[in-house]
Amino acid sequence: MSQAKIKKIRVGVASCGVAAGADAVLELLRSRSESVPVEGTGCLGHCYAEPMVEVVLDGGDSVFYRNVKAENGYIDNILSLGEKDRFEIPPARKAKELIKVLALAGRIDPTRFEDYVENGGYDGLKRALSMTPAEVVNEVKLSGLRGRGGGGFPTGTKWSFLAAKDTPEKILICNADEGDPGAFMDRSLMESVPHQVLEGMLIAAYATGATKLFIYCRAEYPMAIKHLKIAIAQIQEHKLNVIAGRELEIIIKEGAGAFVCGEETALIASLEGQRGTPRFRPPFPTDRGWQGHPSMINNVETFGNVPLILREGAAAFASIGTEGSKGTKLFALAGDLKNPGLVEVPMGTTLREIVFDIGGADPEKVKAVQTGGPSGGCIPVELFDTPVDYDSLKKLGAIMGSGGMIVIGKDRCMVETARYFLDFTHRESCGKCTFCRVGTTRMFETLERIVAGKGEMADLEFLEDIGPKIRMGSLCGLGQTAPNPVLATLRYYRHEYEAHVKDHQCDALQCNALVDMYLDKTNCIKCKLCIKTCPVGAISDDFVIDNDKCTRCNACKDVCPKKTIHRVKKGSEQ
Repeated sequence: MSQAKIKKIRVGVASCGVAAGADAVLELLRSRSESVPVEGTGCLGHCYAEPMVEVVLDGGDSVFYRNVKAENGYIDNILSLGEKDRFEIPPARKAKELIKVLALAGRIDPTRFEDYVENGGYDGLKRALSMTPAEVVNEVKLSGLRGRGGGGFPTGTKWSFLAAKDTPEKILICNADEGDPGAFMDRSLMESVPHQVLEGMLIAAYATGATKLFIYCRAEYPMAIKHLKIAIAQIQEHKLNVIAGRELEIIIKEGAGAFVCGEETALIASLEGQRGTPRFRPPFPTDRGWQGHPSMINNVETFGNVPLILREGAAAFASIGTEGSKGTKLFALAGDLKNPGLVEVPMGTTLREIVFDIGGADPEKVKAVQTGGPSGGCIPVELFDTPVDYDSLKKLGAIMGSGGMIVIGKDRCMVETARYFLDFTHRESCGKCTFCRVGTTRMFETLERIVAGKGEMADLEFLEDIGPKIRMGSLCGLGQTAPNPVLATLRYYRHEYEAHVKDHQCDALQCNALVDMYLDKTNCIKCKLCIKTCPVGAISDDFVIDNDKCTRCNACKDVCPKKTIHRVKKGSEQ
């Protein structure tokens, strides 16, 4: 290996890499490696290892380096193909993943049109153009592709609705308003392979007869927007947006970050310059959408799958996954695990395989996993053998959503977890529906009382009663799914709720109103760092914490060199 010659060097400079310092690594490598090309690429999905550097050798093999710093010692090690900081995909993860949609992510320069084309880019569009629009729609139907935005509606069927409209103006919209906290699948696709998303849109435009294309992307994704704009300009330069003799306009609309705009009718309202609120359906967008024209919405990952289907064939796509959920699915792994990042697995892979084999979480320390973002449900570790597909998760009181997956450790309080998620969703309600606007607020206030130690058993009955009513009475998916974290945690962790209400205790020691701070003087070295750090003067000169003053901010606990300060159950004897 030491005799091998370096052909090129790639540095992952997607958002995760840049946040870890990859820009400086790229700049230093370019200054030190004049004879070898150094290019910036997207994300390989191993966000925990960023900044990552790939050294491509003459023979085609690659050597990866992890957590690289912009220091000459690190660069010397890379240029000499040293052994330090080498990275290999963990075997357990390699065995479980199936990289299809992300095949080019992190392997090409997302701003170079030629890189995408040389790796099969736009072959799917070429094949589509050799078919009739109806044949393309049928191909997508046969693939079994379902919408990856959370609803799971059959994509080919939705396309057929728009294709059937005989009207001079049809609108195609890419929903890139990825609002789930902790989710970054769409962002990574747009940053790493923007042409793949756009190719899927162009195929859909041909199949449905769409005349205008919109990408609704939240403004918090500046790199994704930048790369999309570059790709759109390249498409226009190569006339790939000329479909069936008509030049298609591709427009990017930057959203202001409202969670509710992930719902299609609210998104359309925002796209029209109105306040982003949902409306009653029918009429559905494919009947009456943007400016009254028939409109169809798919999310980023859905469009990212389309070129693969047209390039490899519907049968190949349908051979992956389960009976009702075909293909692969992207998940953003976060929370209490070793290897957070982006993963791609076949539909039907179990939660156990994703969380433990791929995510590297410790089986002894995991309590649950939250799927589907803030509107999803918490699934206990005892049910981790459940296959991940649309129908199986729904049976457990959870949803797949767009693909956010947060691992929850045993040291987390499930009541506080539910309160945390509902705090987000009740604030994000647009306020149009009484059930959503008032109902989620009442649920949140009830959870606030419970974590404050002021709850009653009647509160649990209230939550179980109002949750299904909010689901049934809300107009859009936000309100219809907002009660999920509460109802799921009540279903699987009722004993934690009862401990808060009956015993006024939080076993996880997370709820501030139910814990005290205790300083164990046995190993205290009297350095006074805790006294100097406490923002409210709750620690006396003789190293006793006044819990009536203490705000439980943990500042003293974090700064203590001997770890003598602990959170303990309220009123417990020490």
